[in-house]
Amino acid sequence: MLIAGNWKMNGLASSLAEVKALRQSLEATPAACDVLICPPTTLISRLAPETGPKIAVGAQDCAPKSSGAFTGDIAAEMLADAGASWVIVGHSERRQYHGETDSLIAEKTKAGWRAGLKVIVCVGELEAERVSGKAEDVVGKQLSFLADGATAANMVIAYEPVWAIGTGRIPTMEDIAAMHGFIRKTLAAKFPGEGDNMLIQYGGSVKPDNAAEIFKVKDVGGALVGGASLKAKDFLAIIRAV
Repeated sequence: MLIAGNWKMNGLASSLAEVKALRQSLEATPAACDVLICPPTTLISRLAPETGPKIAVGAQDCAPKSSGAFTGDIAAEMLADAGASWVIVGHSERRQYHGETDSLIAEKTKAGWRAGLKVIVCVGELEAERVSGKAEDVVGKQLSFLADGATAANMVIAYEPVWAIGTGRIPTMEDIAAMHGFIRKTLAAKFPGEGDNMLIQYGGSVKPDNAAEIFKVKDVGGALVGGASLKAKDFLAIIRAV
């Protein structure tokens, strides 16, 4: 399993104390899963030396190009140079607020691989799409754009129902199982020999009090955690739930 913390647009230098506390706890009692923290870009180079071998460091986005006249963009190679080993692409907030398309997300995935980064690709439906019975159609379309060359070693899928992110609401365990089963079947068909082994995380209001139940669901291979990853105590409780 992979438990990843997405700090989003949160975190200053003082936040490194939370990482130090998390590291010390994991050194004392190792986790039964892989642990990843994706801070804002400004903290990657400062966080990387604080994590030790127990915690990987990732970025929250990358540009598709490796360099050039793209003011404000950050290349995957720059993230790797700063100390990142992972990158998240296609998060619903990037899709919603920045108009990112499935094809652009595929290009960003390839950019991550080009720089030697492992990639978490986010997929998920809006509430209206779920209510209308189109959740699998929406997620299936997003999965159809996954870049060629994906393997269980270089890509993880994060299923995040958009309506559950930051709202405190989560699908039923049956709904999570059904969607993760659908994603597994789709990955196995698209990437023969690899799709059966790719991790599929769940994301969307994962907290210490619901993590253990979610992790029992078939095909759930970890979590992409938002707000609960900002405090070492809460994030550690989710990690221990594995």
